[in-house]
Amino acid sequence: MSLSRRALLSGCAAVPLAAPLSRFALAEISIGPATLTTISDGHLTLPGGFIFDPMPQEQLLPLLEKAGISQETLTPDCNVSLYRDGPNTVLFDAGSGPDFQPSAGKLTEELEQAGIAPEDVTHVVFTHAHPDHIWGLLDEFDDPLFSNATHMIGRAEWDYWWNPETVNTIGDARAAMAVGAKRRLEAIEDAVEFFSGGEEILPGVLAVSTPGHTPGHMSFEVRSGSQAVLILGDAIGNHHIAFMRPEWPSGADQDAEVAASTRIALLDRIVADNLQVAGFHLPGGGIGQIERTGDTFRFLPEAS
Repeated sequence: MSLSRRALLSGCAAVPLAAPLSRFALAEISIGPATLTTISDGHLTLPGGFIFDPMPQEQLLPLLEKAGISQETLTPDCNVSLYRDGPNTVLFDAGSGPDFQPSAGKLTEELEQAGIAPEDVTHVVFTHAHPDHIWGLLDEFDDPLFSNATHMIGRAEWDYWWNPETVNTIGDARAAMAVGAKRRLEAIEDAVEFFSGGEEILPGVLAVSTPGHTPGHMSFEVRSGSQAVLILGDAIGNHHIAFMRPEWPSGADQDAEVAASTRIALLDRIVADNLQVAGFHLPGGGIGQIERTGDTFRFLPEAS
């Protein structure tokens, strides 16, 4: 077993007894014998136009007023899903790390408060390679932070960010995202595992292709018998317009038309199959249920 420089520097300290994880969880549910927990990576601060600009403005404003959402500034939560089934301790995404926004990048300290060291994580599974999901992959020495973990990502997502032309075609506003993603993927190039939609990547964990937000975006169905939770990533990226008008384009999505089709299909499936969900940017810890009313939906947090 090889240790990162971070592990060598921190490993000399005595490790205290772990506190119960539920003290630090945003939300936590059981899936058969396993547990799914959301841990905070902080929150983002975004201009409202980042999401709202492509939407029909005259129809948008009354919906934002009804939901109590500012048109000017958004502060979405960042909920990293942690799945533990005994032998495996799995993180879905790695958070922002220290280099994206000062209000985010809190995952490591939250895990440590819960008695989980980065070296305890057995798998890091990425929904996609946007900064708030993958920039936390590296430690302060540019080594993989989760030094003992197997890193897993969808093949299509990897190919998109690995392509040297992506930085030239993604647009000026997202060029830094492409550079940052490539640097982090290079750090795990020799130790990454790929998968495609429809594959069971770990026992009870099924990859679900949900493109649009990024070209190779993945969600994950975690199941034990009749119990199942769909880890959404950013396939449903907010708790307001994405539910009230899922067909509307969002400026956060790289392919808004494909993302809208994905969102509509996901919402229909979630309601039809009575699935619980865990959303990276949903409120109340991000774990909950989705309710349909006519052509609209709403998110009901488990923690509320």
